[in-house]
Amino acid sequence: MALVTGASSGIGRAIAIALARTGHAVGLSARRIDALEAVANEVRAAGGEPFVVACDVTDRDGIVRLVTQVAARFGGLDVVVANAGEYSRKPAPAITRADLDRAFAVNFHGAFHLAEAALPWLVQRRGHLVLMASVDAKKPMPHDGAYAAAKAALATWGAALRQNVRSQGVHVCVVCPGRVDTPMLGGLDVPAISAKIGAERVARAVLRALRRRAPEVVVPWHCRLLMLADVVSPRLGDWLVRALRLDGHERDPSR
Repeated sequence: MALVTGASSGIGRAIAIALARTGHAVGLSARRIDALEAVANEVRAAGGEPFVVACDVTDRDGIVRLVTQVAARFGGLDVVVANAGEYSRKPAPAITRADLDRAFAVNFHGAFHLAEAALPWLVQRRGHLVLMASVDAKKPMPHDGAYAAAKAALATWGAALRQNVRSQGVHVCVVCPGRVDTPMLGGLDVPAISAKIGAERVARAVLRALRRRAPEVVVPWHCRLLMLADVVSPRLGDWLVRALRLDGHERDPSR
């Protein structure tokens, strides 16, 4: 029995289908009910039982209702994937408090409140909590300040939570993908050296982490090289971002 937020497309959709293929019933949540129904059909085709619940993760009460409904439908929860997210680009000096508030509302507080509501159920079944962070949480790009700050908060809090709930049998995994080929990043062009990976690759990494009870996943693996360079020397990390043009650029919508 699983619950995936942000399941209407991209990484969430891929994880939901992958879980269905392993025999999970899957609660699917996002804001767009029509898109969720389409994913529900794919979950059925993959052998899983879908249950669709529309929810905006910025609504704490809505998250509580979501968890309660899915747990009641399936008789508990084994896997909860906090995947809902929102990406925005703006140079760090131009970021406003409103930008930060929005980034944290979706990318941090949405996951925090989901974990808060789901943990009692996960304790009962010694289950898994997956927190979708980002490589940006480890090495932010120049235009990703608000998004990176929220994802860094999620990764750090998740690492602390992991140590607290281990004795209760709950496995917490923080997933840090690089750029992924999803609608969220559809307007972003990136250099070949950091080419976008498929959402299915992230889903496979998540399932592998569940089997191995891995505490953290970085995908693709070579993103660890940039992270390591930044640990050794932040100046080197910054230089690599500039030299390799890793920040990318927004595509001209007229083209």
